[in-house]
Amino acid sequence: MEQKKLGLIGKNISYSFSKKYFEDKFQRLMLKNHFYDLYDLQDISEVENIFGNAGLSGLSVTIPYKEKILPYLDELSDEAQKTGAVNCILIKDNIKKGFNTDVFGFEKTLLLHKKDSHDSALILGNGGAAKAVQYVLKKHNIPYKTVSRNTELNFENLTAETVSEHPLIIQCTPVGTFPNVDDCLDFPFEGISEKHLIIDLIYNPNYTSFIKKAAEKGAKTVNGFYMLEQQAEKNWEIWNI
Repeated sequence: MEQKKLGLIGKNISYSFSKKYFEDKFQRLMLKNHFYDLYDLQDISEVENIFGNAGLSGLSVTIPYKEKILPYLDELSDEAQKTGAVNCILIKDNIKKGFNTDVFGFEKTLLLHKKDSHDSALILGNGGAAKAVQYVLKKHNIPYKTVSRNTELNFENLTAETVSEHPLIIQCTPVGTFPNVDDCLDFPFEGISEKHLIIDLIYNPNYTSFIKKAAEKGAKTVNGFYMLEQQAEKNWEIWNI
C-alpha cells in the first residue's frame, strides 16, 4: 500500500496539536504507511517547495497563512471562497483544493453551548479564524460587530456598555497563546456578566488570561479545543475522499 503524506504549514508551530493528534490516529487505525510532518515556513512562498514533495496528499494550514495561501491553490470550496481563508488542502490528481473546516469546527462548538439569549456577538480579531466565525454567525442569523486594530470598533474605543449589549463574545486573536500565556487583550471586562458566553479559539493554554478574567465575571467560557478536534476530523474526512 502506498504511503500517505500529510502535514501542517504555519509559523512557529513546534507546539502544534496536529502532529500528535494525527500520529495517534494513525497508530489507532494501524496505518503504518501514513506520515504527518510540520512545515515551519518563514514566508508563504516556501510552500511551493512543499507542494513539490512526492506523495503529499493533504495539508493543514494555520496562522499566519490561512489567507496568504489562496493564490497558491487551484480550487476553493464554497466556505473557503466565502471566508477568504483556508485551513485544509486536498492534493489530488495534481489539483490543490482549499477548504475551510474551521467553519465546521466553530459551528459545532457554537451550537453545543449557545442559548437563545446569546443573540448578538462581538468578534475579537479579523484574521482567518475570525472569517470562519463571521460565516457561521451569518448562517445562523446572529448579528455581530468586529473589534480589531483596523476596524471602526477597536480595542481603544470598545466600551463596557457595548460589551454588555453583546452576550456572545468570540476571541479570535492569537493573544495569550503559548508561550505568551500572560498576554491579554486590552478589554473592558467589567462589561461581562453571567449572561455572557465567551468562546476563545485558543487551545494552548487551556485557560487563557482572557478566559480566566471573563470567568471571574461569571460568564460561561469555552476554549478552542473542541473546535480544533472537530476541524481535524473534518480534514481527515476530506483527505480520504
